[in-house]
Amino acid sequence: MPKIKFKKNILLKNHTTFKIGGPAKYFLTAKTKEELIEAIEFASQKKLLFFILGGGSNVLVSDEGYDGLVIKVKSQRGPYGVSSRAAKVKNSEIYAEAGVKLDDLVKLTAKNNLTGLEWAAGIPGTIGGALYGNAAAFEGSMSDIVEEVECIEPPKIRIFKNKDCQLSYKDSIFKKNKNLIILSCTLQLKPGNKKEIKQKIKYFLDYREKNHPLKFPSAGSIFKNPRNISAGELIEKCGLKRKKKGGAMISEKHANFIVNLKEAQAKDVLSLINLIKKEVKKKFNVELEEEIQYLKT
Repeated sequence: MPKIKFKKNILLKNHTTFKIGGPAKYFLTAKTKEELIEAIEFASQKKLLFFILGGGSNVLVSDEGYDGLVIKVKSQRGPYGVSSRAAKVKNSEIYAEAGVKLDDLVKLTAKNNLTGLEWAAGIPGTIGGALYGNAAAFEGSMSDIVEEVECIEPPKIRIFKNKDCQLSYKDSIFKKNKNLIILSCTLQLKPGNKKEIKQKIKYFLDYREKNHPLKFPSAGSIFKNPRNISAGELIEKCGLKRKKKGGAMISEKHANFIVNLKEAQAKDVLSLINLIKKEVKKKFNVELEEEIQYLKT
């Protein structure tokens, strides 16, 4: 038996930014890379279904929950943010465990006068999740700064260089191959001016505050942008802003967000997703593809 202790029947709505989702049969918070490895190896040996959960953004959990083990990756924090064990700076490189919050990493880069990660300011979730989906914003992306990624493909530990990660728009080898679990990464940044770095961070945070529906729970952007056009623009042109189903609503602030107004269920969100895809296809002959993941047994 592992040293780590599993909990049972934990409501996943309390661990996602959408605040939606039924119970996980087994649940574990892995606070170190070693605990994460141990949990994955245990699940693999027991042939137990498992899912890695970072900050809980970009995921919609089934109302029925998950009949397996959910491993929440949450690195330890120190009194000034991310702990020195979970993230380390050496010259222009930053090493970070998968569970480090993206926001904490942005602050750490600013503190060390490093530029290249400002675009991630205000993005919820962890660095592991950002790598998994090749997070991008404001013409910056993980693919621009990743030097190498340490992952486990039970029982082996593997190192992937940037080119091996197959990072493309909202995609990566880790998304394609579910057997590869991100443990840590090394980012290559550049020396910068602290004042300019902080100005950029403030600009991006202000932009999100103004243009994204931050007052209600959501999973972030629901759809990938089709080539050369905004998914939110297409949805808005279909007249779908403020469309409701149960406790869920297509945001009036940004149409590519579905928000949880009050006790929304996954089935409400799925109904709106299907409506959006149908209307955008009918009006523009464009097939929208979801960015969010569905977690169901």
